[in-house]
Formats: sequence, structure tokens, C-alpha cells
Amino acid sequence: MVGILRVIYFEKGWDYYSHSVPFIAKFSLFVLVALLSIYPTVKFMSWRAAIKQGQAPAVDAKTLHTIRSFLHAELVGIVILILMAALMARGIGMVE
Repeated sequence: MVGILRVIYFEKGWDYYSHSVPFIAKFSLFVLVALLSIYPTVKFMSWRAAIKQGQAPAVDAKTLHTIRSFLHAELVGIVILILMAALMARGIGMVE
């Protein structure tokens, strides 16, 4: 929330950031990573009953593979997001 307020009201303003390719990519990746985290979170929450009973949750191989794929995609997204932040800080990618 603070970041959005900074973009709109403080710092350089929306006009500056809306012409920055790294900013648009960073914001899009942030939303994508947030959406990708929904599936694993829901699955983890569904395991709470078994864990409270001291049992390991029963997970089939396909579900485990899907969760791993989502987590790997999230990690790649976060790494690229950090790269976009570095490009933004250097002023690279500004469209005039």
C-alpha cells in the first residue's frame, strides 16, 4: 500500500513511473506472484487438520508436483522482480 501511495502522490509521480518498462514489469510480476501463491496456500491450509492430529498429510505425487511447479514459478518471478527493481533504480528502460 505504501508503494502505491509513493507512486501516485509522492516521489516522481505516476507520469514518471507509467513510462518505465521495468516498473510495469515489476508491478505485473508482483501481481502474478501473488496470484501464483493462492494454490499452494489453499493446499497448505487444507493440511492443517491432519497436522494438528500429528499426522503427515496425504499428498499424491501429482499434487506435490503441481505445488512445486507453482513455488518454482514464484521464485523465478521474485528473482526477475528484483532485477526490475535494480533496473528502475538505475533509470534503465524509461520510454520517453
